[in-house]
Amino acid sequence: MNANQVVDLARDAIFLAVALSAPVMIAGLVVGVLVGLFQALTQIQEATLVYAPKILVVFITLLFFLPLMGRMMGDFMQKIAARIVGL
Repeated sequence: MNANQVVDLARDAIFLAVALSAPVMIAGLVVGVLVGLFQALTQIQEATLVYAPKILVVFITLLFFLPLMGRMMGDFMQKIAARIVGL
């Protein structure tokens, strides 16, 4: 395995990590901004108010995107296994 193959594999792994975490992170970000906006508009300054909606939305997002995430990880593992066999 040469340096170019290692760099390609590392790049693919980083892209996979970003692609797997993006839906959950974006959903958490959107809910955090909406709850923050709600707190600013209603002047409710409770620090723990944001956690319950975020946990719920992250859980629902994980349930929704889990099949896609599993498929992406499976495809990546098959690609790695094919490279190992090709050595």
